[in-house]
Amino acid sequence: MSAGEGAAGETAPAAVRAALAASHRAEWGVVFGTLVRLTGDWELAEDCAQDAFARALPAWERDGVPRSPGAWLVTAARRRAVDVLRRRTTERDKVAEAAALEEGYEPAPPGDERLRLIFTCCHPALPLEARVALTLRAVGGLTTREIARAFLVAEDTVSQRVLRAKRKIAAAGIPYRVPPPGARAERLGGVLAVLYLIFTEGYTPSDGSVIRDQPAEEAIRLARLVVAEAPDEPEARGLLALLLLQHSRRAARLGADGGLIRMEHQDRSLWDRALITEGAALAGEALAAGGPYALQAAIAAQHALAPDAAATDWAAVVALYDRLLALRANPVVALNRAVAVGMRDGPQAQLEAVDALGTPKELAGHHAFPAVRADALRRLGRTEEAARMYEAARAAAPNTAIAAEYTLRLTGLGHPTKGTPHDG
Repeated sequence: MSAGEGAAGETAPAAVRAALAASHRAEWGVVFGTLVRLTGDWELAEDCAQDAFARALPAWERDGVPRSPGAWLVTAARRRAVDVLRRRTTERDKVAEAAALEEGYEPAPPGDERLRLIFTCCHPALPLEARVALTLRAVGGLTTREIARAFLVAEDTVSQRVLRAKRKIAAAGIPYRVPPPGARAERLGGVLAVLYLIFTEGYTPSDGSVIRDQPAEEAIRLARLVVAEAPDEPEARGLLALLLLQHSRRAARLGADGGLIRMEHQDRSLWDRALITEGAALAGEALAAGGPYALQAAIAAQHALAPDAAATDWAAVVALYDRLLALRANPVVALNRAVAVGMRDGPQAQLEAVDALGTPKELAGHHAFPAVRADALRRLGRTEEAARMYEAARAAAPNTAIAAEYTLRLTGLGHPTKGTPHDG
């Protein structure tokens, strides 16, 4: 009896819809990628993949959910592509292509299809925004409406980004393949950067809006896919570990009033222990390779495993930041290191570490720069100076949640406030 089949041999519509939804998430990339590989036509591949999923619902309701939904969908999409190509009677090469597609098809392992698709969608020749949109559409199977909602942009904007990306792939002759061994490690970094950007748009949106789970969860799903298909890449495991550990705190990051809660004040009982356990294990596996994502994951694991902020191994955190800075000088990383130094050695050491940064252009106008200085000044009892820094941080806050946090810190100093720059 097929999955979802009832006692009378008929598949319950609800069970079929659930099976189809699960198959869409699990198999869309394989179905779409197979058609891209076989036809080289991204528009045809998408049309045929959509047609296969549309045909699946009535067929599965009638015949039952197949034992291998992915294989059924690939076959349906391939047959549809053959039909479309045969109808293009004015294009003799397309007729020949249809015959070859019908007779010479050999399925590739699903992981091979997914990796080809991911590396192609994240090709460095494509603009970054196009890479993000195309990855979510082609690999993740999200609709343009879902992508637009996740990134708070117009649907037409998403559609145009995807369309331009497909045209660029065709015009530039970007190959649909996993890069050869010599180029794979470098190209993988670009793939991971796209996934991290997708996650960040949910976890800390660049437009200053509130936290959104969908892009963060989709980035985690895609990172799991990369790890599963490229298990020998430690930086892929490092990125997945980092995403899991950061996402584990999502339920504790905002207060009832929508204000942002700093990590040291979060209710750690709300943290997702399963994600922490998985993320910490992955971080430990990846750390030996010492890549940037692995080191960031190791830092996140130190925070996640500590019962409270005071119990964090701050010496280990500073050492990890030192290793990260040795890989690439980055003022944001250096600012985070200054906070860790302050927790290890006291507020004067934190203030000196911040002063040592000078005025890096990367931190110009960033709210965290004056806020870290303000925290050190507050702990030193220099409240008037701290208040001025908190005011500067609040003026630069990207959203109301962060601005509200700085208002609370000002109130804690007994400093009068006049509302936030983001009231309303």
